[in-house]
Amino acid sequence: MNFDESNPYADIIDLPHHVSTRHPQMSMKKRAAQFSPFAAMVGHDAAIQETARLTEEQLELSEDEKAVIDEKLQWIQAHIKEQPEITITFFKPDEKKIGGAYVTVTGSAKKIDTYLHTIILTDNTSISIIDVVYLTFPRSLIPSTIP
Repeated sequence: MNFDESNPYADIIDLPHHVSTRHPQMSMKKRAAQFSPFAAMVGHDAAIQETARLTEEQLELSEDEKAVIDEKLQWIQAHIKEQPEITITFFKPDEKKIGGAYVTVTGSAKKIDTYLHTIILTDNTSISIIDVVYLTFPRSLIPSTIP
């Protein structure tokens, strides 16, 4: 690979590759890692994803809707020993930002805690009564007086 004499590297271009006797040769993987991209701002991508995540605003129930839920809770309380299967839709506040999400669960009612204002299912799921927006149980169990 001879270049003409006008090449500034002509004196070293044909020399053998230098191998250090002091330092071990770096593996190809480590060499490649030197040139791989890095995250200059650690956590920035996670922060962007968190900001983009949508939450819902909690709806305020009307007095009539609250009365219907209350009547259903009273019926469940009266039949709690039977552990009726219920389906509850409730607002679950987000732990990181304002708002939350509506969650629907189905399970058997184990207890209504009037002190903590919670419904406890047999799988130990605890739901705040204040956050309940919809409550139902199988049609065969619903008394004709409850809408």
